[in-house]
Amino acid sequence: MELDRQTWARLSNEITQPLDEGDLIRLSGLGEKLDLKEIKDVYLPLSRLLNLYVQAAGQLHQATNTFLGESTRRTPFVIGVAGSVAVGKSTTARVLQEMLRRWPDTPNVELVTTDGFLHSNEVLERRGLMHRKGFPEAYDRRALLRFVSAVKSGAEEVRAPWYSHLTYDIVPGKEVVVHRPDVLIVEGLNVLAPAQVRSDGTAGLALSDFFDFSVYVDAQTQAIENWYVKRFMKLRSGAFADPASYFHRYSSLSDDEARETALGIWRRINEPNLRENVLPTRGRAQLVLTKDSDHSIRRMLLRKI
Repeated sequence: MELDRQTWARLSNEITQPLDEGDLIRLSGLGEKLDLKEIKDVYLPLSRLLNLYVQAAGQLHQATNTFLGESTRRTPFVIGVAGSVAVGKSTTARVLQEMLRRWPDTPNVELVTTDGFLHSNEVLERRGLMHRKGFPEAYDRRALLRFVSAVKSGAEEVRAPWYSHLTYDIVPGKEVVVHRPDVLIVEGLNVLAPAQVRSDGTAGLALSDFFDFSVYVDAQTQAIENWYVKRFMKLRSGAFADPASYFHRYSSLSDDEARETALGIWRRINEPNLRENVLPTRGRAQLVLTKDSDHSIRRMLLRKI
């Protein structure tokens, strides 16, 4: 079902705006447009929809308990957020986390990105995959499946590796710890990928098999390319300037050199990954949020069944 922004905004059912300008500064991604009107028009209705889904999942769990004669606790509601590099999926995930925390049914909302399940740079170098970082084969998919499965099964504490965007690598000895949340948001490029087909023709579990709801953040490829280049240019004088940064070598590039470098990385790595692996999963999402060239969300596609 396709809805324009005006129609979607009316579905918030007059919920009170829970965020302020300070929240926006904390939640916004680099170079992204996020204002209180966007929160009101897009994320308030979405948080209401997700709250209804959480309530329905609880009722279904109770029905199963009644049938089995059990009294087990409800397991966490899991949301997947997918989309290209630089499209703004991380901001969407952070805003959803903040919004869902304001609902009385879901005060404990955890957010985990799949970056922590990338193989270490040492492993990627050994396997000749550093130029494929972000592609499906660069991840420890078994570990990711075990993590989400454990959370979904109701484990009291589940641990995940910690990824540093400064060093561009897994940080040894540092972990993300999740304590039985009401909602877990899993954000990443390939979270909606189908299960891999084994050599015998059978397929195992897909990460999305554990999702109760999924969101794909979409935009025209040319717009995403422009956003990626602009973000690279800002990082060049920001995070890249830190001598500890993996990308510190780019901080001294001229504007033209930086733009050319960013385009080269995009067209060699990120665009092929988007075209081959990320974009084909868009149709698997229950909700597609489509952005205009100014980063504002203008159209929603909601799967009704």
